[in-house]
Amino acid sequence: MILRDAVRVLVANWDGSYTVPSRRLYPHQWSWDSAFIAIGNARWSPRRARSELLALFGAQWRDGRVPHIAFNPKVPEGSYFPGPEFWEARAPSGWKTSGIVQPPVHALAAWQVHLAEPNPAFLRRIYPRLVAQQQYLRTARRSPEGLISIVHPWESGMDNSPAWDVPLAAVETGSAGVTRRDLTHVSADERPTDLDYERYTELARAYRDTGYRRAGAFCVEDPLFNAAYGVAELTLAKIAKACGGDPEPHHREAAAVTAAMVEHLYDDGLFHPRDVLTGCPIRSNSAAGLVPLMLPDLPRDIVNALIGTALDRFGLKDGVLPSFAPAAPEFDPVRYWRGPSWINLTWLVWQGLRHRRPDLAAPLADGMIRAVTESGFREYFDPFSLEGHGCHDFSWSAALILDVAAEHGLDGVPPARGEISQELGGLGEADDIGDHVLT
Repeated sequence: MILRDAVRVLVANWDGSYTVPSRRLYPHQWSWDSAFIAIGNARWSPRRARSELLALFGAQWRDGRVPHIAFNPKVPEGSYFPGPEFWEARAPSGWKTSGIVQPPVHALAAWQVHLAEPNPAFLRRIYPRLVAQQQYLRTARRSPEGLISIVHPWESGMDNSPAWDVPLAAVETGSAGVTRRDLTHVSADERPTDLDYERYTELARAYRDTGYRRAGAFCVEDPLFNAAYGVAELTLAKIAKACGGDPEPHHREAAAVTAAMVEHLYDDGLFHPRDVLTGCPIRSNSAAGLVPLMLPDLPRDIVNALIGTALDRFGLKDGVLPSFAPAAPEFDPVRYWRGPSWINLTWLVWQGLRHRRPDLAAPLADGMIRAVTESGFREYFDPFSLEGHGCHDFSWSAALILDVAAEHGLDGVPPARGEISQELGGLGEADDIGDHVLT
């Protein structure tokens, strides 16, 4: 049964208070991975889902940033690059971390976890941390256009998307080289190139050397990141109301970022990144440009244009979403973020379509289920053959299938309320959540 297999992946990757993305390649806690994992865990173990998020926010910095990696001190140094010795960063809690961030999908995850098993104490505990996360982004990263900037491709979550080829080309690399730990686990044909990694490392080193304060040669307004920021504000409005607070500041912020995205990032049926350093748009065929469908206040004509683009350029009618438009010359069906289909990216676009175009959302849900049924819980999939690539037993692929199954069903018929948790009962609910949690 696919649902039981999904839970077995999550149980195997559970580390006491959070879930690693993959035992071999990603042995620490990753920021947006944990948000997606919490959404799936909420469907069978809300207690683990709450622990997942509280553990991550236990690594939050004083300035509000949530680092993209919280390092497990039990993992030997040198087993992952760049590791804690490279980043030289530590949260107030004492946990060693990276110094960059990832898309802020955590408020959405927290609300989904609460809906699965209402827990006002959890919401009151995590709400100020989520607010601080958003506050960091708008004070440290807001551009004059009113948008949030990223300072490294890793912050986009879509690490080596072709969308970053032009701004990355301006990054000068040093002579030190990099240590490629990833190639001991995954074929080089499926991963970023050595030159990509040299540029990533140089950008991270330069940002680190400013005390994680100033952008270097890469500073971009990304549509996925800004859409996630806007959705986070809308979700925080719901959480604020549930906690007895004022939701209106969150509504105003969401409206402001939506308007700024429409004005500065939208053109020709798709949202595109913008290079803050040059002021130029980055014409891209990335599926990240479809994620703003999650914003409920997009103008109707833009919504219709985005849906047309999804159908025409991305073949959405086939039920599988490539991460880059297949007709584009940069498209590669098997290389990391340059074309393969990813469960999390598809899930985000599915969220944007569920209430607008259920006739298109349903095939996407079926496509996600078909991919993992045919190839297992892989990190990413060839969008044509659905052959799996990257890691095996990848946590967010397993987690989000649990969520899709709960909302859509495995055969297009949503299960009765509580049916999935009953089906999965007794598969490893945590008794010892561990001590890597928010205090």
